[in-house]
Amino acid sequence: MTSLADTFYTHITALLETVRTRNASVLRQLAPVIGRSIAEGGMVHTFGSGHSDIIAREIIGRAGGLVCVNGIIDPTGGFIENLVGYGTQLVERHDRQYQLLPGETIIIISNSGKNSSPLEVALYAKKKGLNVVGLTSVAMSTTYATVHPGGKNLHAVADYVLDNGGIPGDAVVEVAPGTRAGPTSTLTSALLLNLLMLEVTDWLRAQGHPLPVLVSQNLPGTVEHNRALGQKYKHRLSRQLT
Repeated sequence: MTSLADTFYTHITALLETVRTRNASVLRQLAPVIGRSIAEGGMVHTFGSGHSDIIAREIIGRAGGLVCVNGIIDPTGGFIENLVGYGTQLVERHDRQYQLLPGETIIIISNSGKNSSPLEVALYAKKKGLNVVGLTSVAMSTTYATVHPGGKNLHAVADYVLDNGGIPGDAVVEVAPGTRAGPTSTLTSALLLNLLMLEVTDWLRAQGHPLPVLVSQNLPGTVEHNRALGQKYKHRLSRQLT
C-alpha cells in the first residue's frame, strides 16, 4: 500500500512541472516589466494574508534573492483579513512609511483569491499605478465568491495572474472519507516566486544592469557586501540588512 507521504510526493512533483509550464508565458512577460523598474531604482512589494504571509516572505531579504523586495506585514497574521477596510489601512500605512511608487510591482498572494485584505491591497496598488501580480489558485478564485463588497476576486483584479495549480481546499491526499491532507500551495507558490525572481535577474543581466543579489551572510565577507547592496534601498526596506 502506498503511504500518504509517497502519494503526496508523487502528486507534488508532477504538479511542480505543470505549474512551471502553465505560467511560463506570464513569467516571461513580467521579467522586463519588473526588470526595467528595478533598473530605474524601483522596488518589488509582496503581500499575503494568513498562511500566504509565509509565501510573501519567501523572497524578502534572503540569500540568493534580490535586495529590492519589501513586504507588507499584517500584524494580526490574517486574523481579521475579512474585516472590510482593514487591508486598505495596512497598505496605506506601508505606503506612508516605505512608499508604493508608480511603475513598481506588487505581488499579492491569496490561495482562495476571495478574502478582503488581499483585494484591498491590490485595488489600492492599482490606484497608485503599480503593476499588480495575483498569485492564486485560479481553480479556487474562479469558483468561490469574494467576501469583499467590490465583488471581484483576485484573478479579476490583478494585471497579471500566476496560477499555483491548486484545487479548492488546497489539500490533495485523502486520509479518510471526506478529509484530505497534503496542501500544495506553499511549494508551488514558492517555486513561482523564485522562477520569477530568476527571470528578472536574467533580464537584468542580459541588459547589462548590475545584479542586486544578496549573498548568504554565513559566508566570509558577505555582510559588508549585503550592506553596500542595500544602501540605496535602506529607507524603503522594512527588514534592515545587518
